[in-house]
Amino acid sequence: MTTLLEGKDILRTDTLTDEELDVILSTAARFEAQLEDEGRLDNMAGQVMAAMFFEPSTRTRLSFESAMHRLGGDVITIADPKTSSAAKGESMADAVKVVQGYADVIVMRHPRKGSAAEAAAAVSIPVINGGDGAGQHPTQALLDTYTIKKEKGTLDGLTVALAGDLKNGRTVHSLVYLLARFDVRLIFVSPAQLKMPGHITEDLVDQGVDVTETDDLAAAMRESDVVYMTRIQKERFDDPEEYERLKGSYVLDMPMVEQAKDGITIMHPLPRVNEIKEEVDAYAGAAYFRQAHNGVPVRMALLALVTGRE
Repeated sequence: MTTLLEGKDILRTDTLTDEELDVILSTAARFEAQLEDEGRLDNMAGQVMAAMFFEPSTRTRLSFESAMHRLGGDVITIADPKTSSAAKGESMADAVKVVQGYADVIVMRHPRKGSAAEAAAAVSIPVINGGDGAGQHPTQALLDTYTIKKEKGTLDGLTVALAGDLKNGRTVHSLVYLLARFDVRLIFVSPAQLKMPGHITEDLVDQGVDVTETDDLAAAMRESDVVYMTRIQKERFDDPEEYERLKGSYVLDMPMVEQAKDGITIMHPLPRVNEIKEEVDAYAGAAYFRQAHNGVPVRMALLALVTGRE
């Protein structure tokens, strides 16, 4: 039994060590195989997960709850901030200090960048960041990495294009730091207004990662083994008119897939709005629904590891 991650908060991807990443991915693969054989595990029997979601979520919240149930644990949930004491003005620190008396691990989503770190500083139980505004989404990045490895058989020697709202997309902010651990080439595809934040691009280049920036999705797909589409995030725009100008920047359809590199894998953290036409769903390399399902074993691994139940 490993204790490598016991008691650790999962707040960002760039603070995970290579060894920790390997343990998470290998534990997820083992849990996935066990689920197929047994249907349910009991690692988290007697444990309670508190899901504190102050921002809308479907996949993250439900996959964490599914993961906890499949490990034999229990779940308590805040799914609507209007029904929590946050609506009364309660501070983040006070809220999580109360909740730690009810649970063994907290999973949190909040619209404010840095909120998960603030919560983690206030409590002694592990906190897992389920998305903090335009900051990071480490568990999504972990399941994305797991998906790429499953789909392509390796994480080395790949060219990965990340397309869409790279400025506001916390999924890509997290994913690039994991991909940087491997022998990858990254292509950032976005309108000029939605480029990857400069400090992230600079970090990657300083680490020796081959990074290219472009606004040409079709050209990027001709060179890429994986394309990771993202939606233009309406909720992050202060100017509705700018959103309207940019929302249709990239729409991936079958003619584009047919002109792309042979065997390209298509990913998306979902929800999609109009970035991928439904006609693409029948393409064998369309992995976005498999990607969403991979969230369960990866989040099972995280829950068991940080609570010392694995």
